[in-house]
Amino acid sequence: MREFIVEADGGSRGNPGPAGYGSVVLDAATGETLVETYEYLGVVTNNVAEYRGLLAGLRAAHDLDPSATVHVRMDSKLVVEQMSGRWKIKHPDMKPLALEAGRVFPPGRVTYEWIPREQNKRADRLANEAMDSGASASSVRKLASATDAEAVGAAKAEADVRAATAVASPGWAPADMGAPATFVLLRHGETPLTPQKRFSGSGGTDPSLSEVGREQAERAAVALAARGTIQHILASPLTRTRQTAAAVAERLGIEVTVEDGLIETDFGAWEGLTFGEVRERYPDDLNTWLSDPEAEPTGGGESFAATATRIAATRDKLVAAYAGRTVLLVTHVTPIKTFVRLALGAPPESLFRMELSAASMSAVAYYADGNASVRLLNDTSHLRP
Repeated sequence: MREFIVEADGGSRGNPGPAGYGSVVLDAATGETLVETYEYLGVVTNNVAEYRGLLAGLRAAHDLDPSATVHVRMDSKLVVEQMSGRWKIKHPDMKPLALEAGRVFPPGRVTYEWIPREQNKRADRLANEAMDSGASASSVRKLASATDAEAVGAAKAEADVRAATAVASPGWAPADMGAPATFVLLRHGETPLTPQKRFSGSGGTDPSLSEVGREQAERAAVALAARGTIQHILASPLTRTRQTAAAVAERLGIEVTVEDGLIETDFGAWEGLTFGEVRERYPDDLNTWLSDPEAEPTGGGESFAATATRIAATRDKLVAAYAGRTVLLVTHVTPIKTFVRLALGAPPESLFRMELSAASMSAVAYYADGNASVRLLNDTSHLRP
């Protein structure tokens, strides 16, 4: 019985945004590439594009030999775990695609393996070619092999990216700016200090997540996997954020990159104290800090103005690096509030007027013309029973 390896990937620049997939079929015995296929999909989510890539790869393998066995290799842990039957499929857009993929070959003839992104470069390259070209019809390259000598190609259709990116554009903005860089801002789960409402910044004890915090991180991971939009994960270097990010990364099959610019404010001598304790011990310093963004906490911590400068620089760097992508930033109260404040053009005192719960999600999209759109603030729906 012949055996094929299918490598598949999909991507969406905006989630949802202009999307495409790529699939490769290889001969398992020789490693020879038999088929490459990709397609521009219009505006869909990242996970839908991944499922479409899987489906295309399975169909291409079936066309070569319907009696074969197939081993699927993908860097989407969500698709691999769902198609292996270990995770439930809840998203309405993915259920029919998964059912269709499961019908291409009889049960038991297809196995699934998660691989790191760097081992899925061929399918990823094809998916990006599809998104770059905006092809309205699939392109298939059947390559020469011992059993397939005829080369088959299909011409790419002219790009229609403008219509796709218009869906992702804000309000009155022009339609040709492209998909935005979207930052999903996840506050870390609870630590032992969180329910006590103690100052916990970058200059303190660097506490780990509590049991409640670990459960919150898992719930956030499940919610983000179901949404299927995250393409990269960045985290503050502190323990609580790295632990929260790790829970999401394990669920999504995405590596975590530590970004120092996402670290929490240094609260100086106030670290570990409650607001009431600070007011009792340092009343003048606290009153100045509450009224002046340039004021530092007692003992030379970081002012809100300095935090804003740091976050603005981090934002600009990440917007340039992840244009058209959806990125999860796992960080802290002050950085998240600062991202939102800067996006809204709000004054510094607005930081005291935002509620930001542990393990809550917020989101800001950044467009090519420099405009930003706040999409979400303090969403805790995933933490409810």
